[in-house]
Amino acid sequence: MNQHNSSCCSKQKSTPHHHTSNEHDDHHHQKEQQHCACSHDQPILSSNNAPIPVSNDTQAVYRIGNMDCPTEEALIRKKLANMAGIIKLEFNLMQRILTVHHNQASLKDIEAALTAIDMAPEPILNFDTEKTADFTPKIKWKQLAFAGVLALAAEITHFMAGPDYLVLILAIVAILLGGLGTYKKGWIALKNFNLNMNALMSFAVTGALLIGQWPEAAMVMVLFTLAEAIEAKSMDRARNAIKNLLSLTPEQATVLQSDGLWLEMEVKNVAIDSVVRVKPGERIALDGEIVSGQSTINQAPITGESLPIEKEIGDSVFAGTINESGSFEYKVTALATQSTLSRIIKAVESAQGTKAQAQRFVDRFAKVYTPLVFIIALCVGLIPPLFMHGIWFDWIYKALVLLVIACPCALVISTPVTIVSGLAVATRYGILIKGGMYLEQGRKLKTLALDKTGTITYGKPKQTDFIVFGTLDSQQIRQIAASIASRSDHPVSKAITLAANDDQITQFKVINFSAILGQGTRGEIEGELWFMGNHRMVKELGVCSNLLDQQIQALEQQGKTVVMLIGPQGVQALFAVADTIKETSIEAITELKKLGITTVMLTGDNRYTAEVIAKQVGISQAKGNLLPEDKLAVVSELAQSGIVGMVGDGINDAPALAKADIGFAMGAVGTDTAIETADVALMDDDLRKIPQFIRLSKSTFAILVQNITFALAVKIVFFALTFMGEANMWMAVFADIGTSLLVVANGLRLLRK
Repeated sequence: MNQHNSSCCSKQKSTPHHHTSNEHDDHHHQKEQQHCACSHDQPILSSNNAPIPVSNDTQAVYRIGNMDCPTEEALIRKKLANMAGIIKLEFNLMQRILTVHHNQASLKDIEAALTAIDMAPEPILNFDTEKTADFTPKIKWKQLAFAGVLALAAEITHFMAGPDYLVLILAIVAILLGGLGTYKKGWIALKNFNLNMNALMSFAVTGALLIGQWPEAAMVMVLFTLAEAIEAKSMDRARNAIKNLLSLTPEQATVLQSDGLWLEMEVKNVAIDSVVRVKPGERIALDGEIVSGQSTINQAPITGESLPIEKEIGDSVFAGTINESGSFEYKVTALATQSTLSRIIKAVESAQGTKAQAQRFVDRFAKVYTPLVFIIALCVGLIPPLFMHGIWFDWIYKALVLLVIACPCALVISTPVTIVSGLAVATRYGILIKGGMYLEQGRKLKTLALDKTGTITYGKPKQTDFIVFGTLDSQQIRQIAASIASRSDHPVSKAITLAANDDQITQFKVINFSAILGQGTRGEIEGELWFMGNHRMVKELGVCSNLLDQQIQALEQQGKTVVMLIGPQGVQALFAVADTIKETSIEAITELKKLGITTVMLTGDNRYTAEVIAKQVGISQAKGNLLPEDKLAVVSELAQSGIVGMVGDGINDAPALAKADIGFAMGAVGTDTAIETADVALMDDDLRKIPQFIRLSKSTFAILVQNITFALAVKIVFFALTFMGEANMWMAVFADIGTSLLVVANGLRLLRK
């Protein structure tokens, strides 16, 4: 049994949020819950209705062989609800995974309870490697076909006025062969006071037998079982859309041994820091870093990029990508179960458990709808004959038709199939969506806030200007500046360091180095304290002058970022750097405008640079000189007028990303934090994926609406036909089968995009 402690929260909101009845605020509340590992589902209550505290939370993970739709989920919840030590249950219906969060609960009792309701639990010993096992349903097609032949024979015998006993025998054998499993599930559901579709169908078929409709009862049961089998096969296509990602990685890799020989090894046995050789045309088996050779690699399976990428020594490579030309060797940086592709698969599988708003509506509706229709059917079968002189046979038959119509399967499966298909398609695009809630919310996006550096621009600025202000010679100034800049990973500091290295400027030793958030850095060189930072830092230190202000303003109006070197005698030099805009950013902003999205650029750079960059890419509004808390405040303000998204790539963007309804992380490939915490992770640095995400969201929602509307419309029509005396059990079953298959097929249409 795989047991491990779980983290309570993977991503906390930066500011308190108060739940209101407003839909927008409600979504914020749902997002806050989504990022907390202990809030995917309502906690199990103890016998006195008090929530069991989430402490010492241990997980037991099971594959549930017979869990196909929310009816089984409801049955499992009811069975495990009062078991001691169980804190919370998490369901992944598409992957048939049940995660039991417990506090020293008896695993034997949990497994016994699941077995008692015929759920066929299978403990998952290695969650990482077993989670995506084969889900091909075990359907007894020959037995089902024989049952169908017997049901048809019963119909023909009845039509030809054959002996009643023969019709009855044929019907009963057909029902036992085709529907024994349905009866078993129905009985288990009734024993646990749960009215699911198996219970309803068992009632309907038994009732038809009792009133003498033997051939119809047999055919209804066979058709129902056939529908479930076809439905299961269709659902598998959506399940396997995620599982098939695993086939992108080869099972073996050529690994360098300690004796200098190369040996074929299973990827699951390859350790970190091993050296792997890749030939032209081969798929890369593990994440790593090139140590010898160079090549062109097709990264489309991970990032969705259409063009191959040139790779050389020091560059990262990812499992599942294709080596198109050249041979190279790389050092493994992650185990097979922890590769970027594996983390993508796990993230998408986890996302399936996060229900979209439409899915939550359907689940709530089904909980009320099924028992309500059962009560109505009882009333229809009993009240007219008892109190209105109705004919018992006619009204009981109508009640049985209503029971068949009451099956909510078409309704409840319409949403998960569509959502999973949408998540799978997004992964092909190189877009990792962390839940159906975000996929559905994307269509409502009104405003998109974007960080500048690394998001709109390449984030690799170059030094363009160097102006001496102090008494030191330029060589010494550049030495000091390069010494401090080399200690920082900020793009501006990197540009200054790169320029110094190109000119072979030597560096001094720096001690007591520290970063000053939103301003710059500081450090001691040979006993003197030096600062390197922006205009804000100069003002804070009180060393600003009119001449310096004029010089800074002139450079900033050219779209350049300016930093100053400040020593004991004040400002000694001024450095200006400029970044370059991604061509894809301009295209993305144009597409976003066509979709009606208002764009706002947020940056820590000066106001002039922000305005110049914004104008070049077509963004209507830009805000500069922003600290992380300022970005958070802007996003909070934008959220007042509708659904807001935030796009960023750095730690400084984290508060704003968390506050936004949808946080987009740029260039998440190979980045653990981005994949784990972002609502939507763009696997490369292409902003054009956001319009793709919005269009996919709109398509997904349209199909959700179509499926729900169609399923409900069919139910309403057959309710009316039943009361008018125009519907029979055959028609009801065909309608239920047809509706189920049509909504599944409609949901799978997304996979063809």
